Amino acid sequence: MKIDNSSESIAKILEMLETKELVANHDYQRGTGIWPPGPSSYFIDTILENYPFPKIYIYEFLDPKTKRIKREIVDGQQRIDSITRFRNNEFRLSGEVHYKGLSFSELPEDVQDSFLTYTVSVDVIRNATRSEILQMFRRMNAYTLPLNDAEKRHSEFQGRFKWFVYELAEELNEFFTEYDVFTNKQIVRMADGALITDIVLGMEEGIVSTSPPNLKSLYSKYDKNFPNQELYRDQILSTFTYIQENLDSIRNTFITKQYAMHSLVLALIHNRYGIKAIEDQFGVVGNQEFAHDKKATAEALVEMAGEQEAKILDGNWPKYVWGASSTTDRKARRTARMASIFRALGVTVPAEMDDGLD
Repeated sequence: MKIDNSSESIAKILEMLETKELVANHDYQRGTGIWPPGPSSYFIDTILENYPFPKIYIYEFLDPKTKRIKREIVDGQQRIDSITRFRNNEFRLSGEVHYKGLSFSELPEDVQDSFLTYTVSVDVIRNATRSEILQMFRRMNAYTLPLNDAEKRHSEFQGRFKWFVYELAEELNEFFTEYDVFTNKQIVRMADGALITDIVLGMEEGIVSTSPPNLKSLYSKYDKNFPNQELYRDQILSTFTYIQENLDSIRNTFITKQYAMHSLVLALIHNRYGIKAIEDQFGVVGNQEFAHDKKATAEALVEMAGEQEAKILDGNWPKYVWGASSTTDRKARRTARMASIFRALGVTVPAEMDDGLD
């Protein structure tokens, strides 16, 4: 078996498909068929924005009947299918992409040209049997890290909620890295998507323990229709914007760790917009503002982070330190953290919330 690294323009690949010089062999298909509009649009936007995407693999062999060279796509069929359907004006771009609402023929001419001349990385497999090709992919997959729960959700679902999380994570990518919420490796492995999903869970169900099944339930529930998509998106983005503009002193402190950021964001959303489930749970009523005193809030949050880092249990924020100490995704710990953060925001915390910590 010999593998040659090559590249082809999209125009050339489309030409080979049209003349049947290149065909898809669905025996190798590892996906679930044609991508729906969301994933297809996101992939086409990758090309239009000139980002790279993973190489495709083509098997080249001599057809014993015709004595002619044939080429088959053995990996990358869904990507090539999306390219072909877009070029044929079979769908318009959707989601948070640059040319939303446009088909290929409606793009500016220079953008069409850029799309057609985009260079695709191709590995051409020659002098191989089909069993060798299958063994090659088996060996490649053997060294792939097992999918974590967030990656499994994003692999299984292709609907509204999955793309809501994906697009929101992209918009918040710089915040997460600048504030040291996640490492680059964690972002690559969808930890940011898990946090966003967990925040939506809190917006819907209040302060609850989190688990893979209840996060997955949101993907299933809102796979086809997500009526609060724009409302949630606006509230979450405005909250992170508020943190950037008014609470920058918490940057890279213990209050920006993932579990603490979850509590902070939910507390801010409830105080500004109201989360019915939290009000029903604990009787906490927001002030219809993010924070009553921005400076005092920032100082309190930094103090909390310092006491947590030093593990001070007899300081000003002992319940917060306890709530951030272990099993941080459990309801009791989250309740302790949020009760403390509410106080830092100038919110009256009812006795019921403190009673729930006993």
